[in-house]
Amino acid sequence: MTSNDEYVTRLLVERGYLTGEQVDAAAKSVKAENETTLDVLVSGGVVSEDEVLGTLADQFGLKYCHINAEAIDPAVTKEISSDIARKYGVAPVVADEDSVTVALSDPMGYDAIDSLRYVLHGRDVEAVISPRAEVEHAIEKLYPQTADVDLHVRLEDDGSGETTGDDAPVIKLATLLITNAIKMRASDIHLEPMEKEFRVRYRIDGALRKMDSPPKRLQSAIISRIKIMSKMKISEKRIPQDGRIQIPAAGKDLDLRVSSVPTNHGESIVMRILDKENLSLGLPQLGFLTDDQAEFERLIKLPDGVVLVTGPTGSGKTTTLYACLGQINTPDKKIITVEDPVEYQMSGINQVQVNKDVGLDFAAALRSILRQAPNIVMIGEIRDAETADIAMEAALTGHLVFSTLHTNDAPSAITRLLDIGVKPFLVASAVRAAMAQRLVRAICENCREPYTPTERDIKMLGAMAKTVPEKMFRGAGCDRCSRTGYKGRKGIFEIFKIDDTIQRLIFDHAPATILRERAREMGMRTLREDGMLKVASGMTSLSEVLRVTMGDAD
Repeated sequence: MTSNDEYVTRLLVERGYLTGEQVDAAAKSVKAENETTLDVLVSGGVVSEDEVLGTLADQFGLKYCHINAEAIDPAVTKEISSDIARKYGVAPVVADEDSVTVALSDPMGYDAIDSLRYVLHGRDVEAVISPRAEVEHAIEKLYPQTADVDLHVRLEDDGSGETTGDDAPVIKLATLLITNAIKMRASDIHLEPMEKEFRVRYRIDGALRKMDSPPKRLQSAIISRIKIMSKMKISEKRIPQDGRIQIPAAGKDLDLRVSSVPTNHGESIVMRILDKENLSLGLPQLGFLTDDQAEFERLIKLPDGVVLVTGPTGSGKTTTLYACLGQINTPDKKIITVEDPVEYQMSGINQVQVNKDVGLDFAAALRSILRQAPNIVMIGEIRDAETADIAMEAALTGHLVFSTLHTNDAPSAITRLLDIGVKPFLVASAVRAAMAQRLVRAICENCREPYTPTERDIKMLGAMAKTVPEKMFRGAGCDRCSRTGYKGRKGIFEIFKIDDTIQRLIFDHAPATILRERAREMGMRTLREDGMLKVASGMTSLSEVLRVTMGDAD
């Protein structure tokens, strides 16, 4: 019978099926170690199984009924596999496009229902309560055991998370977490152990979205499975670890960069999905306006100099650099990159992975690759004066150098280089341009609709209120965009070119504000101004531009 013996007997007393005296007498009659008071009451005929299960079913808002295994359509076994049916003690009864009805004998087995809802993602699971013997008979009838096909789950007592059988539920759940994220175009998967739940969130178009969570009791098994897939140490749970998963999904090969960090309630896992299709993005797909694209194409085709891309983490800098390399990667040019880590492998390009454990940092790698006589060098990030100096000197000796910096706007890239110790004459002579960028969510083309800007919209723009168009656009929300109104992301850009006047200002250690004023005089559009042009074109919404350009003083 079910667990929580005291709770069940109290319900039966309240319903009038038992008296307190009968319960006390049965409790004194319990002899076997695994026998319960309720077992004694049922076996002695004091209360029937129908009365017990009917009471519990009513208490939990479920239906109690008898099932006939012979009348169940065997086709329902396509919905639930043998190992899941046996593991959770459920028998599928009826299935249609939207839901699956299962029978189980323990009304308090809500973990089973939660697990099934997760496995059958997108389908409703309805439960009915039936006598144990009938459920077990239905399982045996629907899933006849053979040595060849019956699969079992074995989770090791030491928490290794190893499983036997390709169809094991934990393997299915772990794979489902990844495939669902890919279908929803997520860039990251976050598995977060909370006090009372195992939270799953996907980052879609830059925003985290909470998903249906697997049962808390499966937390350790799922995390162990992910660690096995990413070749981490299963037994090590005290320190952060990094790993990588290569998986075929949605008809393509994907790489996942995996990070594990110990927290109060278990190990937190983040999986970064690296989709190689992003390598095929050209500059037009990044979201450039026509004039900015033409100018940026001119810059990346220069024979030498440094071109910097700036912005915070997650602003698409790496994607832009790969798009640049893809645009200029021709057989007559030798291109070498230094990255930490190498996120995407590009054909025709020599890529070097930084390895600090053996002394191969950015500076050491850069010194070595310059002896390989490259035409073009890409440095994942300039982090220190040594790397910056080598990059500047490489540009002055005939190399075209691409790299990134973490600054809020384009002119600040210059002052950042000066701050870390690069000499002004090197910066002024070597840097050709810096481009700041942000990513904004693109309005879903399927549900895009016009609207008139509100007074609040205009007020939030302050001095730029005069640039607000009469009609703007927003996404109403539809099935294609999961009711968010957005689908995909585009860039907004600020291109800061170095001319003779700005070179002199750099020599004089001019602050970023002065450099910015000169650039504006030359016609540089700020991030917010570029964003407003894209609002007017219907590419994105005003709220998105305001969200990512709050620091734009102009």
